[in-house]
Amino acid sequence: MSLHKYEIAFGEQFVSHKPSYLYTYSCHETEQELCCMELTELFGHEPEGENWLESERWIDPDRSPFLTACLDIRLTAESIEQMAEKAASIQLKDRTFKVVCLKAGDRFSYEELRGYERTVGRAITGQAQMKAPDITLGMVSIGGNWRMGMLHEPERAWLDHKQKPQNYSTGLSSRVARALVNLAVPRLDEVTLLDPCCGMGNVLIEALSMGITAEGRDINPLAIRGARVNLKHYGYDDNLVAIQDMNSLQGHYDAAILDLPYNLCSVFPEEEKLQMLHSLRRLSDRAVIVSTEPLREQLMSTGWKLLRQGKTRKGSFVREIWLCE
Repeated sequence: MSLHKYEIAFGEQFVSHKPSYLYTYSCHETEQELCCMELTELFGHEPEGENWLESERWIDPDRSPFLTACLDIRLTAESIEQMAEKAASIQLKDRTFKVVCLKAGDRFSYEELRGYERTVGRAITGQAQMKAPDITLGMVSIGGNWRMGMLHEPERAWLDHKQKPQNYSTGLSSRVARALVNLAVPRLDEVTLLDPCCGMGNVLIEALSMGITAEGRDINPLAIRGARVNLKHYGYDDNLVAIQDMNSLQGHYDAAILDLPYNLCSVFPEEEKLQMLHSLRRLSDRAVIVSTEPLREQLMSTGWKLLRQGKTRKGSFVREIWLCE
């Protein structure tokens, strides 16, 4: 998503001295810890509010499954009246627009929010249009201070990944898989990613959709067969996955995501778990490791440094998530 069109729309009159963005987010309580981990890695600090964070860093809101909007801040004011005065300088001419108050920060009633939108909207030179406007302006009040700018809402094309032709009932959801990729690769700068137990390719599809160079391996032929079907379904090269034991895999990757095998009816042998963690340490500089059991001691004994840890829940099924370097 490009920011260039905003400058075309507003010109120099609407450009702040320093870029600043306000993001809103939402998550289910079962994924709250994962959400906080992901946003902290993407932005370099934990969210300030219960449903918002402010940053000088631009992140496409479509990257995160939890981000709901991004406000590209161009105007600030100490009251809604002052904001209307400043908004009067916006000249949109023949462009259509609408003003939207975000449901974040200070609490207002529905009627108050609609009134604030009308107050500021009337001050702008342009054609107001509520359905499919050329430009959507967002406003939010935090601690009594108003912010206004271009509003970007995610298209969420990744939601289509929920309808894979092949999947496990206990496989990672598209939402969790996407968040794990952002944990492993918070910066999209020519990074290589490995999924050594890729299953049906859920993680790979999210990574590839973000433009990340990624490949997968799995010891299970049926999983690789399913992964190839899924990759082809979404237009990706099915040769990015292959049958191979990660302990025999050679090469080196910038990051890896390992969803440790589990069996609801039996115990995953400790020696196999340690061998996989040793191999992962050899293969990658950074890793996100998913387990159904605590791993702190095993991670430390295999040379990993723990950066963050959290959990996700699906009914009684709990996944432990470990971010390591």
